Amino acid sequence: MKLGLGVGPLGPPGGTRIIELAQEAEALGFDTIWCPEIYGADCFTPLAWIGANTTRINLGTSIMQLSARTPASAAMHAVTMDYLSNGRMILGIGVSGPQVVEGWYGQPYPKPLARTREWVEIFRKVVSRQEPVAFDGKHYQLPYAGGTGLGKPLKLILHPAREHIPLYLGAEGPKNVALGVEVCDGWIPMFLSPYRMMDVYKDAMQRLTPDFEIAATVPVIIDDDLDRALAQIKQSVGFYVGGMGAKTFNVHKDHVSRMGFAAEADKIQELFLSGHRDEAIAAVPDELVDEISLCGPKERIRERLEVWKESPVTMLNVGSADADTLRFLAEELL
Repeated sequence: MKLGLGVGPLGPPGGTRIIELAQEAEALGFDTIWCPEIYGADCFTPLAWIGANTTRINLGTSIMQLSARTPASAAMHAVTMDYLSNGRMILGIGVSGPQVVEGWYGQPYPKPLARTREWVEIFRKVVSRQEPVAFDGKHYQLPYAGGTGLGKPLKLILHPAREHIPLYLGAEGPKNVALGVEVCDGWIPMFLSPYRMMDVYKDAMQRLTPDFEIAATVPVIIDDDLDRALAQIKQSVGFYVGGMGAKTFNVHKDHVSRMGFAAEADKIQELFLSGHRDEAIAAVPDELVDEISLCGPKERIRERLEVWKESPVTMLNVGSADADTLRFLAEELL
């Protein structure tokens, strides 16, 4: 099993923290370092900073939001990063939610699966550089259908270091995951339980190919006090299930419900949206957070790693900046 590392917060200005973290991960043999993007720092600039100070570790976005960039713009970003890093770029993409897509980027959210399919097709055309890119879809048109009428199909000027840049889809819904298996090279799941994934994603799992990557984000907390460790995971789960999105549209709540915790998810959201955030976090089931993370003493984590090894997951994206935790996982898995 491969190991990945999410950089998380950038730390103080200057970027020293993420460089030290990336260099430590690279020295330990980690495969990829991942940089997030929500509505703060972009995901490409930190990776460029890291790429200039490393030589082997892959550089992944986790995730770049599709509505933030047109397919051609994202392809230029990815191709440039891949070119300067000697072929280390992995582009993790996702649709995000309507609050961010429409509230932050000013783009329409409906039909996310169809829009993703078109986006990926255009991205592939740009990167492959086989011909000038023309596309007539419901969500994207190249050249633009309207305006001056002077637009024409163009071809990327820069010759890419690789004709194919890996695309990983960040998704939670079964239909989204099935789409990722069909059109992408990998999947970046969130709140994934190796105990339940074969049931929740049965259709997609039956269509996996041997080279398809599943890079699961897994928080890791080494602590002899299991309850204290799980409480940290509950903070994140409670926020996403309770308050990330609208009451009538929350993909994280829907995901947790599909995992078998529907009643608990309803209670978490009700408490969170009524202002009782501490109670909402306390209502997150221990069983849920224990399954989606690796918490407790090293001996316990070592035992629970076996379930991850036996699952279809190919990479653990570690949610930790603790050097001892990174070394422990490298010793166990690499």
